[in-house]
Amino acid sequence: MSDYTEEGDTLVLSRARESAIALSAGDTQVIIAPHLGASTLSLRHKGRDYLRPTADGADDVLQTGNFPLVPFANRIKNGHFVLGTKDIQLKPNLGDHPHTLHGQGWRASWQVAEVSASRARLVFDHKCGEWPWDYRAEVICELRDGGMRIYLSVTNLSPCAMPAGLGFHPYFLKSPQTLLKAHVEGVWLSSDDCLPTEWHGGVYCGKDWTNGAVVDAEQLLDHCHTEFNGRFDVFEGDEAVVTVKASPDCHWLHIYVPPGEDFFCAEPVNHMPDPFNKPNSGLKCLKTGERAQIWMDMTLHG
Repeated sequence: MSDYTEEGDTLVLSRARESAIALSAGDTQVIIAPHLGASTLSLRHKGRDYLRPTADGADDVLQTGNFPLVPFANRIKNGHFVLGTKDIQLKPNLGDHPHTLHGQGWRASWQVAEVSASRARLVFDHKCGEWPWDYRAEVICELRDGGMRIYLSVTNLSPCAMPAGLGFHPYFLKSPQTLLKAHVEGVWLSSDDCLPTEWHGGVYCGKDWTNGAVVDAEQLLDHCHTEFNGRFDVFEGDEAVVTVKASPDCHWLHIYVPPGEDFFCAEPVNHMPDPFNKPNSGLKCLKTGERAQIWMDMTLHG
């Protein structure tokens, strides 16, 4: 079913998506769902989907095309860490999986602060609870004809320092001919329960992402790659589909390829998984009032 219906010369959201925001610029359209973790429901250019389109009626952010990760990305082992005098225990937030992941933003409803034809700003204010810090997260989406840039920021509003990390979680369409090219120099291999175990340099599982490799895989790939240079390209055979660039501090690229599915994830993040249990993890500590920001820019070919 189309996300849009025609009323005169105007494209409007289908009734199932009336709470979402539709932006357009030339031949490019994006639909954003503030109520569903500030997620991207679809991104189209000249009628073609460039992210996994979200089905009508979807009520889980994991069914969308992209969502922000704040104030941390990926997993914290058993949801537990100690910082100074604080002993923090976070509840599981993905069924019975024991390792809390992706922070609070992806499970929250965001507020619309500003919106125009091609730009939207969303805000999420978190009050201290089991995550014992107040913070404000903001997403800014700027659409252009043939591309989109998303900014994600977090500001510590607590009277003491707060650990903070950021990332994006885009889902790209995949066929047996889809190829990913991304300059990385190593990978943190994941355990069966998706935690980083050991660092491995060079090519792993036959996937030389730096020189370009077919994404399709017979076994699950769910690893965090290091020394990411901030750019990756997706191809369909020899055809360039999308170029993604990320802000300079996104030195990690988490690649998730579930076998048998028609999608994969390539996630620019500014720290590695389970950051409280690994040295030089990239996780920052923000002083009161301090702000951190990353961005992801997508150029749509075709």
